[in-house]
Amino acid sequence: MAKTFCIANQKGGVGKTTTAINLAASIAAAERRTLLVDCDAQGNASTGMGIPRETIRERNLYQALIGERSVKDVIVGTMIPQLDVIPADQDLIGAEVEFVHLPDRERKLRELLRGLEIPYEFVIMDCPPSLGFLTLNALVAADALIVPLQCEYFAMEGLGHLLNTLRLVKTRMNPSLQLGGILLTMFDTRNLLSHRVSEDVRRHFGEKVFKTCIPRNVRLSESPSHGLPILLYDIRSRGALSYMDLAKEILANGGS
Repeated sequence: MAKTFCIANQKGGVGKTTTAINLAASIAAAERRTLLVDCDAQGNASTGMGIPRETIRERNLYQALIGERSVKDVIVGTMIPQLDVIPADQDLIGAEVEFVHLPDRERKLRELLRGLEIPYEFVIMDCPPSLGFLTLNALVAADALIVPLQCEYFAMEGLGHLLNTLRLVKTRMNPSLQLGGILLTMFDTRNLLSHRVSEDVRRHFGEKVFKTCIPRNVRLSESPSHGLPILLYDIRSRGALSYMDLAKEILANGGS
């Protein structure tokens, strides 16, 4: 049974998609069969993995959700042997409207993933920067939520709302859902504010904060424009080493 992670934060620009791409790539590089699911209509996780737009138009999450294609037919391979992707594009915007009157609409993604025939060990879901229909579906389908949190002013703004949503989903729809961890991103060692935010978050959440911290790194910012995870773009960069450390930390904790 795959361990399923939802990468979510309703704030944009916190490193959510960067984390989804590079955590999935790092776990796959550790020879664990991994599926990256792009649940964001912007499709940045898909293009960031180098999947051509023509392929995304032909095979995407929206088609699987509406039953136009089976889930196995929308899975796309990548340059990393153990990593596959279910891509997304702007068609996904229509899903919320089309499913608005359906019973159990929050469970559509979970039902879809249960139909996977390939024995993945990990499923990583990249969510849109909102707490709408698609993020809710991902939370219902997930075993654990990972929250990327940038080390900047107002970092914890909205975090309480996200954690309250997690509690509601756990109570009403997915009793097994856990807070997998809070991941500090865009950490700048030269910046006093980064250190203060890190200290505040660790004081508030203790062991729920990953030991690994993702630095602000130029190579990490460049890699999506080349359609490559950081491991393939610059494996020696601080960004690559940090995501490999995060993967090790998750694997050492039994994937929790």
